Amino acid sequence: MKPGRIALFFAAVIAALALACAFFPREGVTVAGHEVYLPGVPPTFVESAPQVEAAVAAFPPSDTAAPLPQHAALYAFDTATGALPVAHCITDTSGIRFWLPDSTFFDAFWAAAEQARSQGRILRVMHYGDSQIEMDRITGVLRAYMQRTFGGGGPGMMPFRTIIPTYAVRQYGGGDLTHLSSFGDSTVSRSPGNYGPMMQCFRLAGSAHTGFREASKKGIDDRVKRFSDIRLVYNNRGSHFKASLTDRATRQAFPRQDDSAGIGSLRWHLDSATAHLSLNVSGSADLYAVALDNGPGVAVDNIPMRGCSGQQFTLVPADRLARAYAQLDVGLVILQFGGNSMPYLRDDKAITKYCTSIGRQIDHVRRTCPGAKVLFIGPSDMSTRVRGQLQTYPQLPAVIDSLAATALRHGAAYWSIYHAMGGYNSMVQWKKEGLAGEDYVHFTTRGAELMGDRLVQALEASFNRYAARRRSPVALADPLH
Repeated sequence: MKPGRIALFFAAVIAALALACAFFPREGVTVAGHEVYLPGVPPTFVESAPQVEAAVAAFPPSDTAAPLPQHAALYAFDTATGALPVAHCITDTSGIRFWLPDSTFFDAFWAAAEQARSQGRILRVMHYGDSQIEMDRITGVLRAYMQRTFGGGGPGMMPFRTIIPTYAVRQYGGGDLTHLSSFGDSTVSRSPGNYGPMMQCFRLAGSAHTGFREASKKGIDDRVKRFSDIRLVYNNRGSHFKASLTDRATRQAFPRQDDSAGIGSLRWHLDSATAHLSLNVSGSADLYAVALDNGPGVAVDNIPMRGCSGQQFTLVPADRLARAYAQLDVGLVILQFGGNSMPYLRDDKAITKYCTSIGRQIDHVRRTCPGAKVLFIGPSDMSTRVRGQLQTYPQLPAVIDSLAATALRHGAAYWSIYHAMGGYNSMVQWKKEGLAGEDYVHFTTRGAELMGDRLVQALEASFNRYAARRRSPVALADPLH
């Protein structure tokens, strides 16, 4: 066939398809019980076919979000007398508001954080999440705020051996270790109930070592880079468990031994903070975590669980998890999950089943860590193609509403990344601003930092409300929504 006829043939086929797309019913047709759609005519042919986008203003390109007007001063002096403090009632309708079981929900945590430094206490914030928080993303911003405000330092809890690299600290090591995890791909070893507070552990059968050095990434908060309070949490499965910590700067070694079976911890306090230490262990034990802290104040742990839907906590028996948490001083547990389950939650039945499971996880954490408040953070906006166009997963708003209701019903607070982003189809806008990746699911580093800023704004507003109630002789009515 001549080239001219081939070109004419393809032109005719394209024209026929364009006509079919233009006149095919937009709502589709039913054929043999199945709905059939044709994509709309692309913008190449019809300029009035824009991509569906969020009806929200673009976020600022800077890493720091502008303060929201809803979080104006909650505490001021009466203008009539010029002296009487008046607590103002402000309803927070912003996208970064908390959903709370009661208006004073966080007060006990804020009180403990304020007093931690003077009491010589290391109060922990444990941030569990899926891959959105890997590399210390989001958590690092939260940690910097907490330690800047309440004191403390260091990167917090780390696994005994590197699984996922983190910006917070450099780690190395090896030895007679088997990785046991409640999450991850099929190559990871499972061991029911033996995971500890990080939902994973390393089983020691012989000897092993690990080392930690200060973070090298540019821009990392200086408070993270040095550590003076070190705690090793483990389950001693035999006897004569030995651990020796060495300050690599001074070459001083500090040996310890534990002959008691069961869950316990060893703690070292160095006279001066170091930026490089190593830890050698021997015996038979499940190594749960190494906490690297620096002085009294607030420690913030980054615990990413790649591919996890947040349903792993009940895999650790309550008594065992309670004994592990008891080795730590936990004031707040953050559970950030939902994104990995979203593609599979296609109807109300699936949503109800998932949220019921999340309710059990919250109950389990509250029961095993009774001194801590629980905050559940729901999924971000996520885009999928619907009839050829990128837009929010159809069931996502219903999932978020159900998760918020579940959290409140089970005594936890709720914070919505979806709303903090801007709501429906905001992911498309975030991608355009360079704040989200090509998968329209995960944040870029800059986007994660911006989301960390938004979370800090919400927490700072909560702390300001607490401070206003504590100072004011007038009761502060603080609406929940």
